[in-house]
Amino acid sequence: MTEPAGEGQGEGERMPPADADNAAARGAVDVSVPAPQPGVDVPDRRGRTALDRVGRDLARNPRVRVRDVRVLTSNWYVTRVTNFDFQHADGSWTTEERETYDRGDGACILLYDVAARTVLLTPASSASPSTWTTTPTAMFIETAAGLLDEDDSETAIRREAEEETGHPVGEVEHVFDVYMSPGSVTEKLHFFAAPYVRGTVLDGSRAGLADEGEDIEVLELPFDDALDRISSDIVDAKTIMLLQWAALRGPGA
Repeated sequence: MTEPAGEGQGEGERMPPADADNAAARGAVDVSVPAPQPGVDVPDRRGRTALDRVGRDLARNPRVRVRDVRVLTSNWYVTRVTNFDFQHADGSWTTEERETYDRGDGACILLYDVAARTVLLTPASSASPSTWTTTPTAMFIETAAGLLDEDDSETAIRREAEEETGHPVGEVEHVFDVYMSPGSVTEKLHFFAAPYVRGTVLDGSRAGLADEGEDIEVLELPFDDALDRISSDIVDAKTIMLLQWAALRGPGA
């Protein structure tokens, strides 16, 4: 025999109506305002805000329409995800998403002595885990280089060259500007070359800014030796590009 609804149950045991369960569930949902995001809503550790606005105003390419830009992190440099519509050659449109890494633009310089046929390089102790797995000694032979840090490229490379080699740079030659990894990194690198006089900087002397964790040894090499070491212990792209420029069109030609 089927009991009438509620029969055999005390008042305290009566089941709540279904809509009451739904109301309780709705009440459990956190509808609070999301916490402010550093670098977007509030300053990040470098004092920046509105980093998600970068790239939204793209108008130079009619085949690209930016939908949204999100900041994943801005701990020091900035990682963004950009959602955009892209028009293919057949006229069709698709929605794409790409992740980019923004560390600002930089500059590098090859210091050379034409008469002695030598170059100044910097075998720096790598402070980046990005090369530890492929460079067991954690040493990286490269040209003097650094970020622009709000300076123009020539001012920045003069600063970086003196910091990393101890050699004040005179007149510089602008060689070219290159995007080193345009598929994911926004950095444009400005390439320079300048003469130095052999003997004004001691091979093996130390340089670099201690407060930035730099421990840089100045390495003076015969130019032909530096070329021969490409792909063995000189595997840095900007250094190889400057050495090959010097061999083909520059002071080593």
